[in-house]
Amino acid sequence: MKITILAVGKVKEAFFRQAIQEYSKRLSRYCRLEILEVADEKTPERASEAEEVLIKEREGERILKQIRDTDYVCALAIEGEPLDSVALAERINRLGIGGTGRLVFVIGGSLGLSEAVLKRADWKLSFSKMTFPHQLMRVILLEQVYRSYRIICGEPYHK
Repeated sequence: MKITILAVGKVKEAFFRQAIQEYSKRLSRYCRLEILEVADEKTPERASEAEEVLIKEREGERILKQIRDTDYVCALAIEGEPLDSVALAERINRLGIGGTGRLVFVIGGSLGLSEAVLKRADWKLSFSKMTFPHQLMRVILLEQVYRSYRIICGEPYHK
């Protein structure tokens, strides 16, 4: 199965890029990994609610252009389903066994995801009720996907 991380914006900090590279390298023995970035919109200070919706819609259009009809899409969203690491591993394993060709994890920008993207998602996953910087979320997601494959393969992992 191919795992795609589809994220809004670029990773600016070198330490995040290094962590992403490390987990990408580790994951290469378990799956084909692809990381796609779409451009983010500048959010004006004191943006109105209407402006924020418009920004999310623009970013959402870019995201949806990268998603195929056959993709299984997991949107990272605060209101999504909270899972522990074992349950995430079981979900990824079931999708792989079930013939899912490409699992796409979508990470929104600083304002989150548009309604259109959330509607397209086959599954909404929450890592916490807390808000994380979208750059850090890539690292957290990659670590959890790596941990999932370690669990699936019966290999040791830190609990």
